[in-house]
Amino acid sequence: MNTRIWSLAKKEFIHLINDWWMPVFMLVGGAMELLLVGWATSRPITNLPLAVLDQDRSAASRVFISRLENTGTFQTADEVLELEEVYDLMRRGAVTAAVILPPDYAENLLDPLLQPEVAVLLNGAESIPATSALRAIEGVVRNVGDEILLKTLAVPEEELSGFEPRLRVWFNESLSEALYTTPAELGLMLEFTVLLFAALSFSRERELGTLEQLLVMPFSSMELIIGKSIPVVLVGFTDFLLMLGMVHFAFGVPVRGSLLLLLALALIYLLVELCKGLVISVISRSQHQAFLLVMMVGMADFMFTGYAAPVESMPQVLQLAANFVPAHHWLEILRGILLKASGLAVLWPHILALVLLGLAVGGFSIRYVRRALD
Repeated sequence: MNTRIWSLAKKEFIHLINDWWMPVFMLVGGAMELLLVGWATSRPITNLPLAVLDQDRSAASRVFISRLENTGTFQTADEVLELEEVYDLMRRGAVTAAVILPPDYAENLLDPLLQPEVAVLLNGAESIPATSALRAIEGVVRNVGDEILLKTLAVPEEELSGFEPRLRVWFNESLSEALYTTPAELGLMLEFTVLLFAALSFSRERELGTLEQLLVMPFSSMELIIGKSIPVVLVGFTDFLLMLGMVHFAFGVPVRGSLLLLLALALIYLLVELCKGLVISVISRSQHQAFLLVMMVGMADFMFTGYAAPVESMPQVLQLAANFVPAHHWLEILRGILLKASGLAVLWPHILALVLLGLAVGGFSIRYVRRALD
């Protein structure tokens, strides 16, 4: 049995040598995308285009504009002269936000009986930059409001005591978005790599016309799967080590938990995705069809990983469906070990789910591989 499995694995390695671009693309392509995503998300949102219509033209309005620029969120504000110009900039997407200061801004600011108003327009078509712009503007408005309140009450600022929460952030002290997105991107790139690599195994044999020769040889279904899986596991695990080193050294994602536990669970996850890829491979009639199925399955998994939107905020039926997606459990494991130093006592439900999903999909592969290929 060992000899037959090694013969199959050797044949797969020969295919890899002949089609060397495939493993190179899997390794380099995933690592490059991870690098670009990590680099793009590791920086705070800054330099957002801002338009200002200052109808007051007073010292107070200029101070307000300077405060907006000093937040670091916006570029130097582009002052416009007419309201229609503001609308035109918003329609063309030239600005993320626009601030309109009315003609009586300074007058209302000085009068304790009046309330100054500022109009804010946001480009909701780009929700993430618009949210960052709104937070920056709200911070400036809050500071101005506090100053008005101090002047109205005639209380020295140093004597005023208010409610201040004591904030402590766990696991991601700087609230860096890269510590959330890069582990998720690592998990998704690993899934696509293994799925695509495994899905092309039997479909490539069918296109090359060597599948019939393989089926008439004295190989069991288990031997076929193990022999063709060894190169996939090696390439996938190498890809995981490469990307793990990248997120740690390039983006500062810590490894607070057990590295040995992480490597062992990564191997289990690779085997689960390998089984999914083999199922796609045996039901596909060509490599092109296998590639399309991988894209379809991968994009469906993407929605249930919590990468784009938290799973907890989804409808209850979708939260239940996420339990049948291996990538969902893998990202919980990955973030838990990297950021929270979680161990088996915390992660065992996700590990158990991975094992059960792997047994179900792997059992299907072993039982129906020959029937599907015939």
